[in-house]
Amino acid sequence: MIEEGKWKSTELGATQGSSASPLFTNVFLHYALDLWVECFEKEAKGEVHYVRYADDFVAGFQYKDEAVKFLESLKERLAKFSLELHPAKTRLIEFGRFAAENRRQRGEKKSETFGFLGFTYICSITQGTGTFKLLLKTIRKRWQMK
Repeated sequence: MIEEGKWKSTELGATQGSSASPLFTNVFLHYALDLWVECFEKEAKGEVHYVRYADDFVAGFQYKDEAVKFLESLKERLAKFSLELHPAKTRLIEFGRFAAENRRQRGEKKSETFGFLGFTYICSITQGTGTFKLLLKTIRKRWQMK
């Protein structure tokens, strides 16, 4: 690893930014995360959706209690590998076709959104029938940079 223009030997992990780093990350997370999530999915009562790209992922759950359990278990799982979730990027939100109505009944504002892989994911409805649709918009910060 080169730090402040000087070579420094490292004993752990792959150098960030090296050509091997993405490969090692994908292999490592396959065993440390993906296979663990598969086991969690098998035990879940409701639907579980999980998408990972490199070191970013989104997990969706039919039931809130399973989402809470997943987040708690995930923190413990990652700690075994000396990893932790980024607090600014990790949160539980209500999302999906019932989110807007549930929030309206509780007197809360419109549904929350989240960003993943350069897009903002938004709960929306179709104009004609009023049925749920997923709306994707380019993340504002990226759009402004272009």
